[in-house]
Parts: sequence; structure tokens; C-alpha cells
Amino acid sequence: YVCSTWGNNHFKTFDGDFYQFPGICEYNFASDCRESYKEFSIHIQRALNSNNHPNIQYILVTIKDFTVYLRPKLVVVDGKIVKTPYHSSGVLIENNDIYIKVYAKLGLTLIWNQEDALMVELDSKFNNQTCGLCGDYNGIPIYNEFINGDASYNSITYGNLQKISKPNAKCEDPDETQVLASCNEHRDECETLLTSSAFVDCWLRVNLETYIQACMQDKCACNGSEDSFCLCSTISEYSRQCSHAGGRPGEWRRQNFC
Repeated sequence: YVCSTWGNNHFKTFDGDFYQFPGICEYNFASDCRESYKEFSIHIQRALNSNNHPNIQYILVTIKDFTVYLRPKLVVVDGKIVKTPYHSSGVLIENNDIYIKVYAKLGLTLIWNQEDALMVELDSKFNNQTCGLCGDYNGIPIYNEFINGDASYNSITYGNLQKISKPNAKCEDPDETQVLASCNEHRDECETLLTSSAFVDCWLRVNLETYIQACMQDKCACNGSEDSFCLCSTISEYSRQCSHAGGRPGEWRRQNFC
């Protein structure tokens, strides 16, 4: 039921595919794609912050004819800045120090940490009816996302297909021939972090291996720099997904770690 993106351009589709896509245009994250009239759509745009880490700049949510534009510490509904909690037309928007949350009665929950991490949960009535970076939600990994008929796509090609065309957008598509290198180092370190006693309640609830792989990619991409983004974003996502699945992660953050 959950699609998410976080950290170093990681994505997890509704069907459980993990991939990386470093695009900085506006993209269709998840939309209802049955007919021309969409019950909902979610667009996102990332940008590199001052530390050269990708953060989500804004999220544009349309629910039927109702438009919500989210930026850090800012909620705009149908063109007007609103105070939270905000409630109207079957939509509730809440905001605290960390998260902006949008709940829509049609079966959608969106949670954004106002930085790098976005999680969207969708009612199963949308099975096999969505499109975008989150995939088609048909319960089958890879099929119809990275393999379509006779064609197979790498993650960059797939991501570029989700771009929202805007006539004056100034952004380059990531190069489809430069697929991100796989990374086989740092496995022991990542495994140690994600199997620490704080996460005992998570091991059976969340697919550990995929987060170990994401952690390894983060470590490789950061070339040995130990800033918190490199290590903490994937561990934070693992902790969030565990909580979301009903687990209770222990206290894993320490004074000198994350």
C-alpha cells in the first residue's frame, strides 16, 4: 500500500521495486490513471541543497478539483496560504515540526518530512490503476514498470518517462546511459546498523535486504564522507517503514550519530 522516496534519490514503488532516479524536474510521483479525469495526482520536484544533497522542493497534490501545494513550513490550498490543521472537501492537512500530513477521504495518505522523504499510502481500490514513479500498483514487481511488452527500461529511462512537460522548465533529464553503478562494499557496516537491537521488532515486518542495498549505495555515493545524510536517511526510512508496518523501533539515534 505504500510508495516512498527518500535520501539519495531512492524510490520504492507500491509493488516493492527499489530503484534510484536522480531527476530534478517535476515528475508524476503517483496518479490515478484510469481515465482522463484523475481522482488524484501527486507531483514532486527535487533540487540539490547547499550541501549538494537532494531534497524535495515542493509537492503538488490534486484531489478531484482541489489543489494542495506543499513547501517546507508552507501549505497552499487552491492558491491561498492556509493555517493547519486544515479541513475541507474530505481532505485534512496537519503540520508539526517534522511532518506535513495530508489525509484524503478517497483513500490516500501522504506524509512528508519537509526534507528528503515522502511516503504515500493508497487504498487498494486503486490497484492496477496508478502511474508515475510509484508504478502501477498491480502487486507484481518489475512488470509494467521496468518491463513493458518487449521493451525493458533502466531506472533512469523509467524516471524520465514520468516527467511533467512544462514549456519553460529549466531542467535537464538525467543521462539514460549513465546508470548508477551498483555497490558491493560496506555491506557489513550497513548490516550491523540495520540489524542493531533497536530494530528487533522490524526484521520480520520490513524487507531488510533492500534497505541494506540502499545503505550500501549511499555509502558508495558519499565517497567516505560521514555526514549524516549519507548514513541516516536510509536508516530513518527503515525506521519509518517499520513503524508504519506496526513495529516499534527502539531508540537508534545517539548524541554523536544521526
